[in-house]
Amino acid sequence: MSINRRLMTDYDFQEALDKQLKLRVFRDDHMIENGGVLVRFDDNTVVIQSSVSDVSYYSRAECEIFELRKR
Repeated sequence: MSINRRLMTDYDFQEALDKQLKLRVFRDDHMIENGGVLVRFDDNTVVIQSSVSDVSYYSRAECEIFELRKR
């Protein structure tokens, strides 16, 4: 079983970026991304890379982003 911790502040995102944590992204209560790592972020956008050629851009206002931790 895993534990999800919501990333809300710039500090949370910076920690996820530094530690290369696995992330889950939800939009409208649906999971749209699972297992990617944070590449960069700013006030409006979060960039997550799932594989070498798969890079996705998400709006911080429209999406909920969670750190994925294993128990």
